[in-house]
Amino acid sequence: MQYLFHLSHTDLDGYGCQFIAKRYFKNVKFYNSNYGKEIDERYDEILDDIESIKADKSAILITDLNLTLQQAKNFEEKLKSIKNPVKLILLDHHQSGEECAKRHSWYFLDTSRCAAKITYDFFSKIYGEKKLLARLAEVINAVDIWLDESGDFELGKVCLNLVANAKELNRIMFNDANTQFMFWLLENSMDYIDKQQAHILLDDNIHAIKKSFFKNDGNDTLGNLVSNYNVEQLNALKDKMTISYNGYKGILTFNIGAVSIIGNNFLVQNPDYDFFMDVTSRKTVSFRANGKADVSKIAHELANGGGHPNASGGTIALFRDSFSYENVKNQIIDLIKSKEEL
Repeated sequence: MQYLFHLSHTDLDGYGCQFIAKRYFKNVKFYNSNYGKEIDERYDEILDDIESIKADKSAILITDLNLTLQQAKNFEEKLKSIKNPVKLILLDHHQSGEECAKRHSWYFLDTSRCAAKITYDFFSKIYGEKKLLARLAEVINAVDIWLDESGDFELGKVCLNLVANAKELNRIMFNDANTQFMFWLLENSMDYIDKQQAHILLDDNIHAIKKSFFKNDGNDTLGNLVSNYNVEQLNALKDKMTISYNGYKGILTFNIGAVSIIGNNFLVQNPDYDFFMDVTSRKTVSFRANGKADVSKIAHELANGGGHPNASGGTIALFRDSFSYENVKNQIIDLIKSKEEL
């Protein structure tokens, strides 16, 4: 079995690259990253997954992310520890990657096209053209390298904002679901390509497109649909997200947002849980309960905070932001252990 592990940026161009790859490959696992340390963490995650999946042949594709010289060197070295053959390919357009491109044959750089267009051109030459996919790459290219005289520029702007404002799902906790959501947005955006006033038509229908992804049995407000979907994701992952404090059973989330709605819905659907805890990148923490635990007391003890028995908050001064849910959970478990030992 052959497998593609695809790491890309977290914007329209980055998700566009992955959307294109999905059209050409069946066995693909997607990862997304911003710049800096997160790239290294995601790369290590990919290597762990390669070892666990044990594909006969694998390829790591990195798109719309330029590496530092040290990162490129480290990535090559780490591949030597993988038993089965792994091919490394990077497709990018950022000028800052020029030195890496000169030193590494697997590092392809072209500053004249966006990464999505590079990715499409690369795979279409090998596996054949797909006309509508080619048009999407042109739309992304027009806005990403700012071709403001292009006829695709205005539609590209709408697509750019569509992806940038798609904050309904947390990509750290719900990576696969978030990727599916981004692909849904791009898939529906293609329906408007080459229509008259395509940018206005798409802009008018963004709300409905988003709702159509989160709908299940019936219609509701977007907020309620998103909340229900998030709770479904939490229900599926709750075993690995469960924590306990002084005999109370809770669930830990990270940057979930809409804590009052999602937390309450989760606790109603899961009466065996006593509290809901959400930590944010800003070191703040929110607690919710449904009459079983006094979260004002828990907030005071864990986060120097307080509030109401069923809704409280605080701050964890020593919390370190992370790109990994497991790292976040481990920090909270260590904090809980230190308080329970007092």
